[in-house]
Amino acid sequence: MAQGYRIAVFASGQGSNFQNLLDASRAGGLAAEIVLLVCDKPQAPVVERARQAGVECFLFDPKAYARREDYEAEIAEKLNGLQVDLIVLAGYMRLLTPVLVEAYAGRMINIHPSLLPAFPGKNAIGQALDYGVKVTGATVHLVDGGMDTGAVVAQTVVKVKAEDTLASLEAKIHAAEQELYPQVVSWFAEGRIRVEGRKVKVLPAP
Repeated sequence: MAQGYRIAVFASGQGSNFQNLLDASRAGGLAAEIVLLVCDKPQAPVVERARQAGVECFLFDPKAYARREDYEAEIAEKLNGLQVDLIVLAGYMRLLTPVLVEAYAGRMINIHPSLLPAFPGKNAIGQALDYGVKVTGATVHLVDGGMDTGAVVAQTVVKVKAEDTLASLEAKIHAAEQELYPQVVSWFAEGRIRVEGRKVKVLPAP
């Protein structure tokens, strides 16, 4: 493991990608440690996953704040206190403000179930299926405050077969995501990512 590389995972739902990253970290396949879960839905299943694993949680109700910037300022304070190196969005269903985006520019990533820039936003898998594409996949990208508009870090391709349904294609893409995301996090932890404008380079392993 990269010495002391610390990540925070932001999630809103079931937490399957959170669990995948956690399992990879505990098994030595992720060059980082998850030190915090941030969740905007305190009753979400991901919270129980984190608690069972002994991962600290920052839980909040967005409706209790006048502005998004207010709760993000509290999140930023928590991240700073834990010396978080990288924010990993894993099914976090809220757009972020400059409070976090600017503070963690180049150090915040998201995974999206399409080959961006194709099919951004919601229902990306359904969009791809309806469009009739022959390949789709998953993209890990930097977060820049837009809707899936940040620079692409890595992509993996999933073939779409004629017999695929929404459920079968979702399963294939999710499996691809669970292989790709820990790999990308490890690249960050190992210092192998270089960002030059919209171009992201992955340096060779030392």
